[in-house]
Amino acid sequence: MAPIIQVENIAKVYRIGKVEVPALRGVSFEVQRGEFVSIVGPSGSGKSTLFYILGGLTQANSGRVLIDGDDFAGMSDAQRTDMRKRKIGFVFQKFNLLPTLTARGNIEIAREIAGKNGHGDGDFFEKVTGMLGIAGRLDHRPSEMSGGEQQRVALARALINHPTLVLADEPTGNLDSKNSDAVLKMLRGTNQQFGQTVLMITHNPEAASIGDRIIHMRDGQVVDPEQDPQWTKK
Repeated sequence: MAPIIQVENIAKVYRIGKVEVPALRGVSFEVQRGEFVSIVGPSGSGKSTLFYILGGLTQANSGRVLIDGDDFAGMSDAQRTDMRKRKIGFVFQKFNLLPTLTARGNIEIAREIAGKNGHGDGDFFEKVTGMLGIAGRLDHRPSEMSGGEQQRVALARALINHPTLVLADEPTGNLDSKNSDAVLKMLRGTNQQFGQTVLMITHNPEAASIGDRIIHMRDGQVVDPEQDPQWTKK
């Protein structure tokens, strides 16, 4: 079976005036279906740029990115948008919940954006919200929920369309240690129970260790863990 993510020698350069700033320098790796992979590295290592390229939110200058066999490089903006709707669920450090909607509305809007009506598969909706511990909070707005509850709503929103891939960018960055642990366990639980492939960007070694495998980045490249021992998985 082909890997769900294939990254082949991608490079990305940002231009600031007349200055070129390389963010990625020939990055290559694969992620297998059902894996939970953490990508770690210090600030400026290129991991956030990589996240946006994997999510089809920006394009590499060279190289190829295939998600479930589809090559982003050959797609139009509309095709990439459709790809994100169908195959990718996003979880961000900032919860990005709509303040005027309840938790239920914030989850269901992901289905509406994808062209589906309501929460559709009621059994799956109940399974996801029950597993994430928010079944009793669905009629509350974000201002009425804790940070941990808001992140669980964001995770439910990412999962509700049965995405092929879940991309999580510093999902515990705005949480205290107790809520961080809870969200990480739930993210791992959804990976195991629903078979979701998860790729998580983090600067936290403890958070990274929950994955099956860690990819280490430094200066826009994938590096051997021995080059940065603090990130070695315990």
